[in-house]
Amino acid sequence: MRRRFVVVLLCLAAVLALAGPAAAANDTSTQRARQEIAKASDFVDQALTAVKRGDRKVAYRLARSAYLDHFEYVEIPLRLRNPNLTLDTEFKFAQLRNGIRDGDSLGQIRRTTADVRAGLAAVDRELAKKGIAAPAIAFGFSFVILFREGIEAVLLIAILLGSLAAGSASNYKRPLGWGIAAAVAATGVTWALATLVLDIAPLNRELLEAITALIAVVVLIGVSFWLVSRLEHKRRMEFMRARVAGAMAAGTTAAFVGLGFTSVYREGFETVLFYQALSLFAQGLGLWVALGAATAAVALGGAGWAILKAGKKLPLKPMLITGASVLLLLSVAFVGNAVRSLQSADLLTATPVSWPRLPVFVAELTGIHPTVQGLVIQGALLAVFALGALYVFAWQPARRRRVSEAAPA
Repeated sequence: MRRRFVVVLLCLAAVLALAGPAAAANDTSTQRARQEIAKASDFVDQALTAVKRGDRKVAYRLARSAYLDHFEYVEIPLRLRNPNLTLDTEFKFAQLRNGIRDGDSLGQIRRTTADVRAGLAAVDRELAKKGIAAPAIAFGFSFVILFREGIEAVLLIAILLGSLAAGSASNYKRPLGWGIAAAVAATGVTWALATLVLDIAPLNRELLEAITALIAVVVLIGVSFWLVSRLEHKRRMEFMRARVAGAMAAGTTAAFVGLGFTSVYREGFETVLFYQALSLFAQGLGLWVALGAATAAVALGGAGWAILKAGKKLPLKPMLITGASVLLLLSVAFVGNAVRSLQSADLLTATPVSWPRLPVFVAELTGIHPTVQGLVIQGALLAVFALGALYVFAWQPARRRRVSEAAPA
C-alpha cells in the first residue's frame, strides 16, 4: 500500500514538472501573440495612410506584411482557443489586401480596415486575461445603472401613492398601477427593439458604437444634473405633487394611467439605453454585467419593500449622489469609447501616445485608450463635472448661508 502511494506521488510530481514548462511556454506564446497584434494593427494603419497618399503598392506591401510577418504568429495560440475567429480574421486580412490590389475606393478600404481592426480587437480579447479589475468594473457599472434607475422609480411611485392616499383621489390608485405595469412591459419591448435595431442597422459596428455611446452620454449627463437639482426631498415632493394635481384636474382614468406610465417608463428607457451602450464595450464580460444586474434587482427589491411597505426612511440622498457620480463616470467611459470607435472607423484622427496602456478589457470598460484625442475629451468632461460639483455642493450652499445670515439684519 505504501509503495503504491509513493508511485502515485511520483507520477503527480512528474505531471506537474511537465505541465509547468508547458504552461510557461503557453504564456510566452500568448504574450508574443498579443505583441504581434499591436504590430499588425500598426501596419494596417500605415497601409490605410499609404492608400490615402495614392501609393497602392506600398499599401499592399504593408497589408501583406501585417498578416504574414505578424498575424501568423498570433494564429498559433489562437487556433487552440477559437479556430473560427482565426479564419474570420484571415478572411478580413485577405479582403483588405485584395481591395488595395484591385483598386477599391477609399471609402470601401476604410470600411475594410475598420473590419480588420475590429477583428484584431476581438483576437486581443480572446487571448487576454480578464484579471480582477475588469469584472469588478463591469459588475459595478451594471449594478449602479439598474439600482439607481430603479430606486428613482420606487421613489416616484411612493410619492404618487402618498399623494393619492386620502380622499376621492385614492380611487385612482388602480389606474396608476395599470400605468406602472404598462411601463414595465414597454421597457421589455424597448429592450427587444433596441437589440434588433443594433443587429440590423445599416451602419458599420464602429459608427454604431459611437452613436449609441454619444446618445447615452447626453442622456447620462441630463439625468444626473436633473437628479442633483431634485436631491432635496421637498423638491421631489413638489415636482410629483404638481403632476398629480394635473392628473386630478383632468379627472380621468386615462390621466392617471398616463401618469404612472410616464413616471416609470422614463427610467426604463434610460436603463435600456445605458445597458445597450455598456454591452457594446463589455464584450467577454457579459456574465459580470448579468451578475451586477441580478444583484441590483435583489437590492432594489429590498429597498422597494422598505420604502413602500415598511415605511422605512433610507439614506436616499447619499445613495442618489453616489449613483449619479458613478453614472457621470460611466459617461466619461462612454465618450472615450465613442472617440475610439470613430477613430477605428477612420472618421476621426488618432494621435497615439505611449501612456496609458491599460489591459484590453479595462481599457474598453473605462474608455481610456492611448490617443491624445480621447484623453483630452475625457479630461475636459471630467473638468466640467468637477466644476459642476463645486457649484452645486460648495458655491450654492455657501451662497444660501450668506443669504440666511444677512436676512435678520
